[in-house]
Amino acid sequence: IDFEDVIAEPEGTHSFDGIWKASFTTFTVTKYWFYRLLSAIFGIPMALIWGIYFAILSFLHIWAVVPCIRSYLIEIQCISRVYSICIHTFCDPLFEAMGKVFSSIRATVRKEI
Repeated sequence: IDFEDVIAEPEGTHSFDGIWKASFTTFTVTKYWFYRLLSAIFGIPMALIWGIYFAILSFLHIWAVVPCIRSYLIEIQCISRVYSICIHTFCDPLFEAMGKVFSSIRATVRKEI
């Protein structure tokens, strides 16, 4: 984030050049040193916390989530085949017949004034 992103004076409204330069310097130096200070204090603990978090997340994804999903897909495959056969056997002929019945309907739109 730059100074101009936070403190933006619109055209036609400007402070004194000295005030603007002092504000810019104060903002930039304060942001720079506080970032360094906070990084020095909290950088290593936060890196440790995020490292543990992502390690747990990766472990669960590799050893729990993906195997559960794959075993579910293997078990549900039999049911999906039976369901597919039922749909193709009963619904396809019905929808084809309805399509042929309604295919001869013609609609015209007239604009009457």
